[in-house]
Amino acid sequence: MTLIKEIDYGTPASPAEKTVTFTIDGKELSAPEGTSIMRAAAAAGIDIPKLCATDSLKAFGSCRLCVIEIEGRYGTPASCTTPVAQGMAVKTSTPRLDKIRRGIMELYISDHPLDCLTCAANGDCELQSMAGAVSLRKVRYEPGANHVFARDKGRINPEWRPKDLSNPYFAYDPSKCIVCNRCVRACAETQGTFALTIDGRGFDSRVSPGMNEAYFESECVSCGACVQACPTATLIEKSVIADGQPEHSAVTTCAYCGVGCAFKAEMRGEEIIRMVPWKDGKANHGHSCIKGRFAYGYALHRDRITSPMIREKITDPWREVSWEEAIAHAASEFERIQAKYGRQAVGGITSSRCTSEETYLVQKLIRSGFGNNNVDTCARVCHSPTGYGLSQAFGTSAGTQDFDSVAAADVILIIGCNPTDAHPVVGSQIKKRLREGAKLIVVDPRRTELVRSPHIEADFHLPLRPGTNVAIVTALAHVIVTEGLTNEAFVRERCDIDEYLEWAAFVAEPRNSPEAVEKFTGVPAHLVRGAARLYATGGNATIYYGLGVTEHSQGSTTVMAIANLAMATGNLGRRGVGVNPLRGQNNVQGSCDMGSFPHEFPGYRHVSDDNVRKLFEEAWGVPLDGEPGLRIPNMFDAAVDGVFKGLYVQGEDILQSDPDIKHVSAGLGALECLVVQDLFLNETANYAHVLLPGASFLEKDGVFINAERRIQRVRRVMSPKAGYADWEVTQLFANALGCNWTYTHPSEIMDEIARLTPTFRGVSYAKLDRDGSVQWPCNDASPEGMPIMHIDGFARGKGKFVITEYVPTEERTGPRFPLLLTTGRILSQYNVGAQTRRTENSQWHPEDVLEIHPHDAELRGVRDGDWVRVQSRAGETTLHARITDRVAPGVVYTTFHHPLCQTNVVTTDNSDWATNCPEYKVTAVQISPSNGPTEWQERYRDLSESSRRIAAPLAPGE
Repeated sequence: MTLIKEIDYGTPASPAEKTVTFTIDGKELSAPEGTSIMRAAAAAGIDIPKLCATDSLKAFGSCRLCVIEIEGRYGTPASCTTPVAQGMAVKTSTPRLDKIRRGIMELYISDHPLDCLTCAANGDCELQSMAGAVSLRKVRYEPGANHVFARDKGRINPEWRPKDLSNPYFAYDPSKCIVCNRCVRACAETQGTFALTIDGRGFDSRVSPGMNEAYFESECVSCGACVQACPTATLIEKSVIADGQPEHSAVTTCAYCGVGCAFKAEMRGEEIIRMVPWKDGKANHGHSCIKGRFAYGYALHRDRITSPMIREKITDPWREVSWEEAIAHAASEFERIQAKYGRQAVGGITSSRCTSEETYLVQKLIRSGFGNNNVDTCARVCHSPTGYGLSQAFGTSAGTQDFDSVAAADVILIIGCNPTDAHPVVGSQIKKRLREGAKLIVVDPRRTELVRSPHIEADFHLPLRPGTNVAIVTALAHVIVTEGLTNEAFVRERCDIDEYLEWAAFVAEPRNSPEAVEKFTGVPAHLVRGAARLYATGGNATIYYGLGVTEHSQGSTTVMAIANLAMATGNLGRRGVGVNPLRGQNNVQGSCDMGSFPHEFPGYRHVSDDNVRKLFEEAWGVPLDGEPGLRIPNMFDAAVDGVFKGLYVQGEDILQSDPDIKHVSAGLGALECLVVQDLFLNETANYAHVLLPGASFLEKDGVFINAERRIQRVRRVMSPKAGYADWEVTQLFANALGCNWTYTHPSEIMDEIARLTPTFRGVSYAKLDRDGSVQWPCNDASPEGMPIMHIDGFARGKGKFVITEYVPTEERTGPRFPLLLTTGRILSQYNVGAQTRRTENSQWHPEDVLEIHPHDAELRGVRDGDWVRVQSRAGETTLHARITDRVAPGVVYTTFHHPLCQTNVVTTDNSDWATNCPEYKVTAVQISPSNGPTEWQERYRDLSESSRRIAAPLAPGE
């Protein structure tokens, strides 16, 4: 295995279709009109020296190292900023050019440390490489004013600045900066944060985070774009400084959010040195966020469980055992439970963090090994309304577009999601399109970054009251219908016209007007009308939504209302439009695709369908249950009732992530055998009897499927710390129950998935290795996948309009609980924090805090940083307060990344009417000053500490 090196063409590709013909160094070439000479030369294998140019950024032309000669033109223009032209004759290497380049390089080197042999970037430094490329052998300039040495002739050098080591992941050494601007441009063009600038002019110019702040204290979001762009060791990963340059690499997929960024895992032996975004990754195009780029340390954390453990009672300390004993114990317990309580007394929960192959095996184990359909997944508590709502409207349960589609959007409507925090790479793509002129509508109770940030401002921000999504989307539709803004031709051709007419009559009713629903939503009617007109008439309009839509009692209804809006305006079936659910976890789409719901086989086919069931029975060699099984909430209810006694949980921390923690605790505590398979002793393991060590994404092969239906390889780069990948552990468990599986590699599991699942028929590891990725459906009808869905028609035939009656949530405010609590995520942390809390990311977000408006805080005597008690009808917890006007009066907000903050103690058991997705986003609460943690938090802390006790190994002979 070698180190993967991508070609840097120097400037971005030209989108032009027309080509021109020209010569470079006597070679006749053709390229799209507008292509830079530098890029055209690189494509032909002709390397022009460069320092300020890189193909992820616009041409800049500051270093002048890339100068060339053009026949018939005066001077030596920069090849990065000069486009090719018909008939142009270019020379890239002449004595004159060589002299110019060596002179420029001399100037760079004269003010640069000559410590190449001890520099962390030695061998991976573009300045070093370019010095060799221009044949620089000596520097004529005598030492003078410089930025290199702290002392100059015994005196303090005012031009020198110390290293900035404040960021835990990378170092900034100003003495090595050549002021190429690449980091500044990457922060602006790629990330869109504008945290960096060039301070000073001429010789005094230096890269500055903010107003000469430390990186950690600045607006830098640690995405790593600046580090990746830096051609020297000015900005470099601390891991490279500590461990040296990597020796080999493999392309894999990030294990955090649903964007599915592709990375090069760069290694020395089995030691990971760094994760570098892969330029050819079709979801991220070489960009990343702090989590994928730097927060991989959890895979190597000391908390990793590497030996199986069992205990008889949850009050006992854990006892490390062999794999054989742990698997045999788990299997015998499940067999005992089923013999005593019946076949339906056990079940399992698949993981949205494991690979699709591993998820497939868990649901197969439950259906063929346990003999029931008691299988569910974390999508139950996040995007199950997406599956239901979009399948009703379109016939498929996934997003309609690829991420690149946003580049053709004229209007972007964002509802119930915060892409810059939860899906940062997509957030950066959206910001880039907005800077190019697209219009923006944000529907969110909070003022998120996209509402207003550098060079970005929403045209309309609709700060609705939590729980009124259906009312606001229906009001948007009311304006579009009553003002004649629908795309009637699209509707008549592509949708059921009778259902449309019925829907149009419904939304046109006066009770659905913006003026009428203002009393529910709190959004001024004129803003709703303006946003509706913009969406309907502004050109290509696309919708992005997230958990702020789905995690409501009317989550499914809102999804269908969004689909209605897109169909009514014809914003489907082409680039720049569509409906885009932003999935929360790396493989939540894949876990759903693989049949993780109790009523569906892989490919979203109902278990009651005799033909489908027969297909799987013949493949698996066992009879299968035709009745849907228990959903996660039903499992807890049945456990409390004493009829559900065994649960296998792979890679999910349901005790922290599910609502109404006290009820979840009661359900888990009632189990006679809880088997947890995870990297760590997570919160759910507090109630476990068997702990099977998990494997990180670096330790296994498989695929993840992202929010745009993109299937991408995960590649093993190190040996599993506990000896087995997760799919192997599931196979051991299955075989202990008599299943007799014989898989030897995940590719064989994917081959089985492809045989049994129509939308995956054309998927194989060979195809993925060849093409990099593919978006399902991938079959005979779409052999290369389908980036844009519903181009010529909907999967269900005619698009279905659904009446979306607004039904207020049962969770109401009142004198006892006058505020509404809503929840979300923050950039540096991920989901329940099991991964990110075990990295340096916690320096940015060490605890969950409660955002409260200054008016509400003043009424309650709360100051910034105070402990506050958050009390609801379900329970209470305490957090530190953060006073901010990002939330509206009457609304408070927090995250759920830290287990001891116990956010889900206060969330209720209200759920979506169609899917049981919990209503995390609407909880009536009261806030009051507090002296510290609640009694429940203290008891929970004690339980957690007690449940993590591991007995000392027995001495030989004991």
